[in-house]
Amino acid sequence: MPLSEHEQRMLEQIEQALYAEDPKFAHAVRSTNPQVHYKRRIVKAALGFVVGVCALMAGLVVNAGPVTIGISVTGFVLMVVCCVWALSSWKRMTGVGTETERDTQSRPAKSGFMDRMEERWRKRTEGE
Repeated sequence: MPLSEHEQRMLEQIEQALYAEDPKFAHAVRSTNPQVHYKRRIVKAALGFVVGVCALMAGLVVNAGPVTIGISVTGFVLMVVCCVWALSSWKRMTGVGTETERDTQSRPAKSGFMDRMEERWRKRTEGE
């Protein structure tokens, strides 16, 4: 939804005040791309996943009793956590699944009884 003219002017005034007050901070904030942060998180999660695979394999190869089971389980848990971390970062980076309540209300939903009755009432009152 685009900003109104009044909101656009207010935003420009806030930006000008920020530049006047602290130009170094304003430049740093303006030049920072949030997608870079999420890409770094995905790379870290991928490295953690590889470490988890190595721990899982090490636990399977080394036969030292209950310690190896713990190593394998820890590796598997690390793999799962890293997958969840990477997927959540990817979703935030691409904007997938970030629908707001207003977005879901603007789309036509399956009509229930009350929705149909309201639609009929609206048509009657508007003279359609």
